[in-house]
Amino acid sequence: MGSVIILINFILSFAAEAMGCWKQEKTSAWFFPTLILCLYGFFYMMKPSEPFLTPYLTGPDKNLTTDEVTNQIFPVWTYSYLALLFPVFLLTDYVRYKPVLLLQGLSLIVTWLLLLFAHGVVAMQLVEFFYGMVTATEVAYYAYIYSVVSSQHYQRVTSYCRSVTLVAATVAAVLGQLLVSLAGVSYFHLNAISLASVSLAFVCALFLPMPQRSMFFHRKEAPEPVPGKGLAAGTAPGPQSCQEERSPDAAAGSPSPQPQAGSAGPHGRLLGVLLQLGRDLRRCYGSRKLLCWSLWWALATAGFNQVVNYVQVLWDLRAPSHSSAVYNGAVEAIATFLSSVTSFLVQYMQINWDHFGELALGIFSAIDAGCLFLMHFSTSIWACYAGYLIFKACYVLLLTIATFQIAINLSMERYALMFGFNNFIALLIQTILTIVVVDSRGLGLDIVTQFLIYGSYFTVIHGIFMIRSICVLVSRKCQRKIVRSCTEQLNQAEHESREQIDTSYMTRL
Repeated sequence: MGSVIILINFILSFAAEAMGCWKQEKTSAWFFPTLILCLYGFFYMMKPSEPFLTPYLTGPDKNLTTDEVTNQIFPVWTYSYLALLFPVFLLTDYVRYKPVLLLQGLSLIVTWLLLLFAHGVVAMQLVEFFYGMVTATEVAYYAYIYSVVSSQHYQRVTSYCRSVTLVAATVAAVLGQLLVSLAGVSYFHLNAISLASVSLAFVCALFLPMPQRSMFFHRKEAPEPVPGKGLAAGTAPGPQSCQEERSPDAAAGSPSPQPQAGSAGPHGRLLGVLLQLGRDLRRCYGSRKLLCWSLWWALATAGFNQVVNYVQVLWDLRAPSHSSAVYNGAVEAIATFLSSVTSFLVQYMQINWDHFGELALGIFSAIDAGCLFLMHFSTSIWACYAGYLIFKACYVLLLTIATFQIAINLSMERYALMFGFNNFIALLIQTILTIVVVDSRGLGLDIVTQFLIYGSYFTVIHGIFMIRSICVLVSRKCQRKIVRSCTEQLNQAEHESREQIDTSYMTRL
C-alpha cells in the first residue's frame, strides 16, 4: 500500500510539473530530458526477476549447484565492476554521458539474453561480467541530468531521477512476487519481462539530447553560479581544507582542468584532468569530517554489497525454492519502501552530526552486525527476512546522512569525485572480501560461514567508530572544562582587579 501511495504521489507531482511546463516554454529545456531520463530509469529498474535470480539459476532452468553460483559465478560481478569502474568514470565524462547510457542499455539487453538462452557456468560468468558493466555505467544516469539542465533545477531533477528508481524497484519486486505467488508465472517468463523492460530503457536512451558540456573534460569557460552550492538544499560552513568552495571564484570553477588543457591534445587534456582530480581529492580528504564519513561510506558499502549479492543464496538454503514458497520479491519491496522512509525521515532529525555523527555510525553499525549474526545463527527464513529488512534500512539511513554531510560541504563536481572515489575504495575492499572469503580459489566458505564473517566485519566497523566517537566526546568535554576553568579564572582575576582598584581608590580618598 505504501508503494502505491509513493507511485501515485510521484505521478501526480510529475504530471503537475508537465502541465506547468507546457504553459511555460522556458522550462521545456529541463523538462524533456528529465522526462526521458526518468522513463529510462523506470524501465532500467523495472526488473521483476532480480529478487528470484538464485532460485532461477539453481532451478531446472539452469540446473546449477549452490556452490557453483556462490563460489564461481557471483564473484565475477565484483571483479568486472572493479576493473571497469575507473575507466568508465573517465569515459563517461569524456564522451558526455549519453553514449555510456546507450552502452548500459545494450549491456542490460545482452545480460538478459544470456540469462534466458545461455547455459553453463562460463555463460553465467559472462552474464555477471556484463552486469558489472551495467553497474559501472550507473554513474552516467545520475550525472547526465546535471549537464543538460540549469543549476536552479538541480534539486528538483535529482529528486525525480532518484525517486523514480525507488518506485520502479518497488513495483518490480511487488509485481514479481504477485506473478510468482498468485499467477504461477515461471522464473523464465519473469526474466522475459525484465528483458522487455530493459529493451524499452534502451529505446528511451536513444531520445536523450546529447549534452554539450560535462563536469571535467567539457566544462563551460564561465559556468553559471550554483545557488546553495552543494547537492543538498541547505548549506553549512565547509571544513578549512575545502573552504575555497565558499568563495565565488572557487565556486565557479572548482575542479576544472587547467586552462591550457583545452588547446592540448587528448593526452594533455586527460593528464590535466587527472592532475586536477588528484589535487581536489587531496584537499577534500584533508578534512577530518569528510574523511570520517567517507571511511564509513567505503567500509559499510563494501559489506552491504556483499550481503545483498549473496543473501538470496542464504534464503534459498533456509527455505529451498523447489520445496518452499519464495517471498524474495515481497521482502525486497518492503526493504525498498523502508529505505525510502528512513531516507525521508533524515530531514526531521535535529542532531548535531559534528558531535554525534561517529556515535550514530557506531551504534547503527552494531545493529547491522547483530542482524547479520541473526541471519547466521537462525535457521528460520522469517528471521533471515527480518534481519535483512533491518540491516538494509539502517544502512540506507546512515548512507543518506553521510551523503548529506559530504554534499553540503562540496561543489557538485567535487561531490561527484568523492562519490566515485568512495565507491571505488568500497569496491576494492569488497573485492578483497570476495577473493578471500567467497572465491573457490580462496577459502571458498559456505554461505552460512560467510554471514558470520560479514557480521564480524560490521562489528569491526562498529568498534572503529565507537572508539572514535568516545575520543571525540571526551575531547569536547575536556575542552569545555578547560574553557570553563579559564572563564572562571578570568572572572576571578577581573573581580580581584576591581577590588584592588576600589581599595586603591578608597585609600587615596
